[in-house]
Amino acid sequence: MQFSSVYLSRLLGNKIYTPNKEVIGILNDLAVDINFKNPKVTIAVIKTKEGIKFIDIDNINISKEKEQYDLICNKVQDKDLGNCMLLKKYVLDKQIIDVNGRKVVRANDVRLVILSSGMFIAAVDIGMEGILRRIGIAKPLKRLGLKVSSKLMLWDDVQTAFASKDILLSKTYNKLHTLHPSDLADIIEDFDANTGAIIFSSLDNAKAADVLEELDEDVQVSLLRILSTDKVADILEEMPADEAADVLDGLNEDKAEELLNNMEKEASDEIRELMEYEEHLVGSIMNTDFISCPTNYTVADVINDIRKAEEEVEQIYYVYVVSDTHKLIGVVSLRELIVSTPDKKLEDIMAKEVIYMQDNDKISDLVKAISKYNLFAMPVADEQMELIGIVSMNDIIYEFTKHNKKYR
Repeated sequence: MQFSSVYLSRLLGNKIYTPNKEVIGILNDLAVDINFKNPKVTIAVIKTKEGIKFIDIDNINISKEKEQYDLICNKVQDKDLGNCMLLKKYVLDKQIIDVNGRKVVRANDVRLVILSSGMFIAAVDIGMEGILRRIGIAKPLKRLGLKVSSKLMLWDDVQTAFASKDILLSKTYNKLHTLHPSDLADIIEDFDANTGAIIFSSLDNAKAADVLEELDEDVQVSLLRILSTDKVADILEEMPADEAADVLDGLNEDKAEELLNNMEKEASDEIRELMEYEEHLVGSIMNTDFISCPTNYTVADVINDIRKAEEEVEQIYYVYVVSDTHKLIGVVSLRELIVSTPDKKLEDIMAKEVIYMQDNDKISDLVKAISKYNLFAMPVADEQMELIGIVSMNDIIYEFTKHNKKYR
């Protein structure tokens, strides 16, 4: 009997026969080549009296009579498993990432399609029917008229989390880079620490830095303990100094010092300075990445600087005007820059009465000031009025979310 699709659970555990109906063994697993868009089944893993054998799937004929599948092996010859992925071992019953749904689900079964070119993975069953099918009661329940929920997820929407098949990661996780950092953080938090670390390690350093900021503190600490010091140091260098300081504050002193020593000196020095501030002071949450320009700069000069600093400065609400000694003397909003002609000088359009905070002021005072003056960001100066950082509204919201308390 010809059939166009079959569930993995229907095949596993079936006996494999020779053409003369002699039992070779039992089908223990199927392996797929993931180089195909829909991974192609290439190897049957057969448990025999002599041990496990890897047989080319082309040597096995699968037919169906009523509800039974007959598996006839024409040639018993071991094949190298290579980098093929085992479905039972690495997919069935495992947590998988639904990229479109941005969530972690469980693979209850795998649906395979049979084409003239071979057998391929079509979808993963993540519904209740998959569970009931495997314990043999899905069809009896349907015959009784009971409704059984079925939910298939196309393989193209699936990303599998492997615990030990590192060689597959670059291909397996390519879609994760398209997700928002907060969605990725939620997914990583749904996995155990080791699997979460594997997913996190598959991201490039810039993306990993964005995701690390979104993770709960206990997950951050767990990841940083598992990952190599060099990897973590590279990721921290990609983060704004204030965010990196927050992450390191959650670690013990020895671990934090080890990571700082493995970072570029300029980046580590900047982070060390921020870590010296007490938790309730403005300096502890200020961002040291901002745009500052001298008074003789034109609007065109400023815009050129903004373009150059695009990757380093994530949030640009204002451009701060400084003296030759880097003292804060004015501020220009982005709106003012946009409506001004390119040849206008900053000294002609800047606001000279600048609302600012000092690094040793209390965060509670900063919150009141930024709300009172309806600012998107507040410049931070030291006692000599030298501009040393900014605090954005986002920084304040992050701080409140992180600590879940009010500053008094």
